Amino acid sequence: MIAVMGATGNVGGSISERLMAQGEEVRVLGRSEQKLEGLVERGADGTVGEATDPEYLASAFQGAQAAFALIPPNLQSEDYGAFQDRVGRAIVRAIEDSGLRHLVFLSSVGADQPAGTGPIAGLHRAEQRLRALGGLNVLALRPGFFFENHMNTLGLIKHEGINGGATAPDTVLPMIATADIAAVATDALVSRDFEGFVVRELLGPRDLTMAEATRIIGTAIGKLDLAYVQFPYEAYEASLTELGLSESTAGMLAEMEQGFNEGKVRSLEGRSPSSTTPTSFEEFAEEVLTKAYEEA
Repeated sequence: MIAVMGATGNVGGSISERLMAQGEEVRVLGRSEQKLEGLVERGADGTVGEATDPEYLASAFQGAQAAFALIPPNLQSEDYGAFQDRVGRAIVRAIEDSGLRHLVFLSSVGADQPAGTGPIAGLHRAEQRLRALGGLNVLALRPGFFFENHMNTLGLIKHEGINGGATAPDTVLPMIATADIAAVATDALVSRDFEGFVVRELLGPRDLTMAEATRIIGTAIGKLDLAYVQFPYEAYEASLTELGLSESTAGMLAEMEQGFNEGKVRSLEGRSPSSTTPTSFEEFAEEVLTKAYEEA
């Protein structure tokens, strides 16, 4: 049996679907029984609880040959870093109490840095806790910027006619489809061929700038003159709080984008066949962003 945290999210959901398609016994974890219902109806074992609850996680990990773990977003948290630490500690305690031996953990490019990277610094701390566990085999996946993150600015594009953020237009970032992350994670959960603490970067098919990504989005949605505008960090942070994010979360996200611009969030290994994934941003824009834009 394989346990999957965040089974209703982009990565965890895709992992759950892939495992079930391969005939694996899957235990799906989430906060909402209703959202897990579709997976449960198709044969998954569903269990509902909070990612900060070590007893819940230990029960879910009990008897699993492997587990996929992540720190879920909590955009309204009044102290986002503290929330990340509560989840990270809960995962560690659950591993100790359940006897789990193989874990695939969703981290991020930039998790080598202890500070100056916003929420990625919380993943650094989580990695350090997992490294300290004896008898546990960990594959820490460090993907680049999710293609899906571009969905957050579709409303801005539709209503203001621009794309924008605090990242500089010419800052180069590895960008990746979450489905490609899930494919790698699924293979690792089934094969369990990693020992000790292993880091694997996942960098997508190629690096992109925000200006390049904006041109691709514009082409897909029929706005060939779509431009990318860089916002000052304080203005960007204020816009996020206006959208309902907590001040803590907004500040962390602004710091992350500053980390992008300053080169703190970068690949350590460089692009290689094992870190390059197949789905292009052009494909994603045509197949996913166009539909989401229509609904924005």
